[in-house]
Amino acid sequence: MSSNQNPDIRAISALLYAATLWGVFWYPMRLLDEVGMDGLWATAVSFGAASVFGLFRVQRSEWLCSPVALWSMALATGWCNLAFVIAILDGPVVRAILLFYLSPIWSVLLGYLFLGERVGRRSLMVLVVALIGAGIMLWSSETGSPWPATRSDWFALSSGVAFSISNVLVRKLQHITVFAKTSASWVGALVVSLVGIVVVDDPLPDVPSHIWVSAGTLGLICLTTMTLAVQYGVTRLPLHRSAVILLFELVAGTVSSILLANELLSVREVVGGGLIVLAAWWSSRR
Repeated sequence: MSSNQNPDIRAISALLYAATLWGVFWYPMRLLDEVGMDGLWATAVSFGAASVFGLFRVQRSEWLCSPVALWSMALATGWCNLAFVIAILDGPVVRAILLFYLSPIWSVLLGYLFLGERVGRRSLMVLVVALIGAGIMLWSSETGSPWPATRSDWFALSSGVAFSISNVLVRKLQHITVFAKTSASWVGALVVSLVGIVVVDDPLPDVPSHIWVSAGTLGLICLTTMTLAVQYGVTRLPLHRSAVILLFELVAGTVSSILLANELLSVREVVGGGLIVLAAWWSSRR
């Protein structure tokens, strides 16, 4: 194997590792939920552990550089992560992942509004295909409209919107290192989940100490390695290649939800979800 191929294989392997872990991340979170640690507390503990790791490796000057934009990005990413966790706990895993992947719609619109990016013919096609897919997935025969039917749907959709907002802000923070922005996103998830705990008056989980340790380990090992693997892969591969590889999350989520939770999609969800994936792939080819 030639030397110039090795970096590509390592980068692809890193992205597949990250996508696989993100696709099965729902399972340990559901296990924590089943033993009494709900989504708010599980998110706070796991992202809190990751935040400690990040805070020890980021220079103080980076936190003070563009604090408003950095904290806005952190809070948007924080909501993205918390909303996604709640969505996969409350509803079908693959449906939540597919609705999250409507993010190309919001990315195109936000890029036009805040970054002045031109909405060309290809971007319009992405919008149309994604909207058709969403309409098919969300169509309700009872209401006669494509409207989110459950709390899980709303959280999954809002997670994708927050993800797109954070991407816009990330692009405005080019002068800050990737690791600093990543650490800020972990802190943002911790802050948002703690605010949620206070708002809904969620009591401290009465669970054994090893459950707390498990949640912290999940964040310290899985969250940090997933993020670092994505950083490694996307910095060494063209954007369109890395974005397509990361869609493997859908495969991991689908297979794991069938095997571990016996969840199946309806024909309408398969068709609509397929169009959403097509739109996400098409967007990544831009």
